Amino acid sequence: MRVLLCTLPQNTHFLTLAPLAWALRTAGHEVRVASAPGFSGRITQAGLTASPVGRDPEVAEDDSAARESIRRGLPRPYDVAELGPDAVAWDDEAVEGYGIMVQYAFGEDNEPMIDDLVELARAWQPDLVLWEPFTYAGPIAAKACGAVHARFLFTTDVLGVTHEWVRGLGVEDPLIDLLTEASRRYGLDYSDDLVAGQFTINQLPPSLRTIGTGDYLHMQYVPYGGPAVLPKWLWAKPERPRVALTMGLSATEYFDGYTFRPSDILASLADLDIEVVATVAASEQKRLGTVPDNCRIEPYVALHALAPTCSAVIHHGGFGTLSTVALHGVPHLVLPYHFEGPLLARKLAEQGAGLVVDADAVSGQAIREALLRLLHEPEFEVRAARLRAEYRSLPSPNELVPQIEQYVAKLR
Repeated sequence: MRVLLCTLPQNTHFLTLAPLAWALRTAGHEVRVASAPGFSGRITQAGLTASPVGRDPEVAEDDSAARESIRRGLPRPYDVAELGPDAVAWDDEAVEGYGIMVQYAFGEDNEPMIDDLVELARAWQPDLVLWEPFTYAGPIAAKACGAVHARFLFTTDVLGVTHEWVRGLGVEDPLIDLLTEASRRYGLDYSDDLVAGQFTINQLPPSLRTIGTGDYLHMQYVPYGGPAVLPKWLWAKPERPRVALTMGLSATEYFDGYTFRPSDILASLADLDIEVVATVAASEQKRLGTVPDNCRIEPYVALHALAPTCSAVIHHGGFGTLSTVALHGVPHLVLPYHFEGPLLARKLAEQGAGLVVDADAVSGQAIREALLRLLHEPEFEVRAARLRAEYRSLPSPNELVPQIEQYVAKLR
C-alpha cells in the first residue's frame, strides 16, 4: 500500500504523525510526506521521505492582537467545541471569526501546495492519503487520484466539531465555498468528506475527547519531539521530588514570550525541598535573573525522558505535552493558553489528574499552593495513574495499521 501524508510546515502538525508513519513503513507500506520545501529537513530528520510541494509560506505581518485572541483559548465560533451548541450563537462575531480562519488557516496556507500535491498524487497513485486537519489540500489530492483519505488529529477534534455544527446550521459556509472552488480546478465536485475525511484517527482517550459524528479510529499517542540527547544528570533517580516546568516551544516561536514571568514561579518554589527542572528557551533565560539553588535551567530536555522521573509537571496544556505527562501517570499543574489548551486542561481537571490555574490567575503564590496539593494529596497520583491506563489501553500505531488496511480495502 502507498500512503501519502500531508501536513502544513509546522512542527505541532507533523510530529505526532511520525510514529504512525514509522508503523506503516515497518509493516511494509511505502510512505511519503508532502509539505512545503523548507520543511523537508524536519521530515527527513524523522527518518521519513519528503516530497516537497508548492512553495514555502510567506512570513505573515505581525498581528499581535490576533495571536492574543487565540492565546486565551478557542476563538469564536470554535468555542462551540468547548461550550456546546446551546451556548454559542452564529452572530456577526462568529461569522467574522470563522471567515478569518477559513481565509488564512485553510485558504492561504493550503493554496501554494494544492497544484503540486494533486500532480504528485496523480503521478504516484497512493492508496491512502492521511492529512492533518489544517491541510485541506490533502483530501482534494486524494479525490483527484481516487485514493481513500483520512484526517489524522494532532489534538482534540475542535475543527471537526465546529465545521459539523456550521454545516448543520444551513448557513452560507465559506469553507465549503473554498473547497468547492478548489475542487472544480481539477474536475471534481464538492463532497462533505473534503471537510471531515472518510474516517478520522484520534489519539485521545475517551475522558479527554471532543469528537463529532463519523468514523473514528483510536490510536495510542506515542511521544516524538524530534532529535533528543539525554543529559547524564537524567540517568540517576532524583534524590528529592522532581518537578518539571515546561511551557512549550510555541510560546516563543509564535507568541511574544510567556504569559507569566518564569522567575516569579521559580522564586515561589525556592524554599521547597524539591528539585525544579525548568525548560526555558534561551531567549527567555536572560530574563530570569538569579536562579534559586533548587532549580536547574535547561533550554530543552526530551519530555518523554524527563516526565517519568517527576512527581509533578507544570505545563501549558498543549496536546503533546499533556499527553506525554499523562502517559507516565504524573499529576499535572496546567497553566493553559493557546487555542485548545483551556479545553484540554478542564477535561484533565475533571478526571482529577491535576489542577488548573487560569492564565489570568497565574502568580507565584497560586502555583506554589497548587503544587503543594499535587505533592501531598495522594488522590492526584491515583487519578493520574487511572488516566495513564486509559491512554495505554488504546491500540499502538503498530496495532492500528491492520485496522487502517481494512478501512482502505473497504472504502476502495
